[in-house]
Amino acid sequence: MKDLRNQKAVVIGSGFGGLAAAIRLQSKGFQVTVLEKREKPGGRAYQLKKNGYTFDMGPSLVTEPAIINGVFEAAGKRLEDYVSLTSLDPFYRIYFHDKSFIDYNGDSENMKKQMSRFNKKDAANYDRFMAVAKQFYDAVIHEKLGSVPFSTISSMITFIPRALKLNALSPAYSFVKRFFKDFRHRFMFSFHPLFIGGNPFKAPSLYLMIPYLEKTGGVLYSKGGMYSIIEAFVKVFEEIGGTLVTNAEATNISVKNGKTNGVWSGNRFYPADIVVSNADFKHTYDDLVKSEHRKKWTSGKLNRLDYSMSAFILFMGVKKKYDNLLHHTLILSERYKELVDDIFINKIIPDDFSMYLHIPSKTDPSMAPEGCESMYVLIPVANLDANVNWDELKDRYAKKVLDYLETEFGMKDLQESLDVLEVMTPEDFAKTQNAFKGSAWGVEPKLLQSAYFRPHNQSEDIENMFLVGASTHPGAGVPGVLLTAEATEKAIMDYVNSKKEFKQEHLSMVSSSY
Repeated sequence: MKDLRNQKAVVIGSGFGGLAAAIRLQSKGFQVTVLEKREKPGGRAYQLKKNGYTFDMGPSLVTEPAIINGVFEAAGKRLEDYVSLTSLDPFYRIYFHDKSFIDYNGDSENMKKQMSRFNKKDAANYDRFMAVAKQFYDAVIHEKLGSVPFSTISSMITFIPRALKLNALSPAYSFVKRFFKDFRHRFMFSFHPLFIGGNPFKAPSLYLMIPYLEKTGGVLYSKGGMYSIIEAFVKVFEEIGGTLVTNAEATNISVKNGKTNGVWSGNRFYPADIVVSNADFKHTYDDLVKSEHRKKWTSGKLNRLDYSMSAFILFMGVKKKYDNLLHHTLILSERYKELVDDIFINKIIPDDFSMYLHIPSKTDPSMAPEGCESMYVLIPVANLDANVNWDELKDRYAKKVLDYLETEFGMKDLQESLDVLEVMTPEDFAKTQNAFKGSAWGVEPKLLQSAYFRPHNQSEDIENMFLVGASTHPGAGVPGVLLTAEATEKAIMDYVNSKKEFKQEHLSMVSSSY
């Protein structure tokens, strides 16, 4: 192992991926600086506070806490010394269009009992489905395919025979319908790709590892919200000697002879032997790297990728409580495939919608004033390819959602009980997070944009530039993004260890930039 003391790494962006990568590299001996364009860290996992209410603005649940703990362990720390996790049961309450609902959890017998009300054969197939989901989970987590960089086609080819045997490459919904007949069960076990920006009718069934991941590791809540984990990561990073600079937007990645020697933030230059970008993938290449340094990721190539959906989010502080809502509640339209098609393919804003409600005050009263609720209502919508003027539409769309919740779903007096109402649209994702097309999850996770076919953890254009976050391998979602940091750490260490004179080579590059 090379002595990495005094070698510099610059990480662009302080989302989960950027902070996890920063902690891992600082722990390896790099001197790491994180540049964050906003006034606080967090990236997609930003926080909003208003009138005594606290809202997570992005990820809202913890699964597979062992992956989070791995970041702490890399720094010689323990998760439980920084974060307080509470298991949720049920994981979600799912309301269907006919007003039936299922309280989805990890208890096999409880799930089969609920499912048998709608289809006894489906209930009997639950264990068989989970057995296959476990094989997907074992491949990604236990065999660490999710934390290994797929940098060569040979690394992908070795997995293909097993993937074909497991039918892991077929669309998720097609896979699920082999086990279940009732529309509720088909949705319940196929919707998880939506949590990572994927289309259940296109995303590979390998992503159905998520139901087993939830079953084995649970769905948990971090006291203080998901932002408490961001704060914990920052604390650990600074404890081990890392530097976080806020209000420091990266404006250019300096490249000489196919290698980066640092990052410009306005008029200030941060020299680096390694650069890791947790910024939006398209933004990283198209806006931060000059075109003459990009043979693989040209502007045309970047534009031809498929990018995930966006989201319309209401942050609501409500001066009353609703007993029919749990910590996580899904409220579904009658349409499933047709609605998904409108979002991903037709790129329109239809009259109907499905929604996900996150109400952390159900578990953590500190998230809202006494007797009140902190609510986050997320509606998947098409990205900015929909060519919608959200500045004109957002108030009317918000009113439509509120009217539905109040009159159709039965949340009596909701609008007159609002203490806080903030709205986030696809335009806001584009403006605040440099998200191309306002995509909330980056590059869409479909078959030919997964594993080796996904943007690599090590840049194909710039030798010592690396990527973390939703758009690189293995993908979006908090576990996926944290695994990108682990995969990227491995790619960096492989790169460093392949260089006989790593530091000397890069010192000359850094000095030449002044």
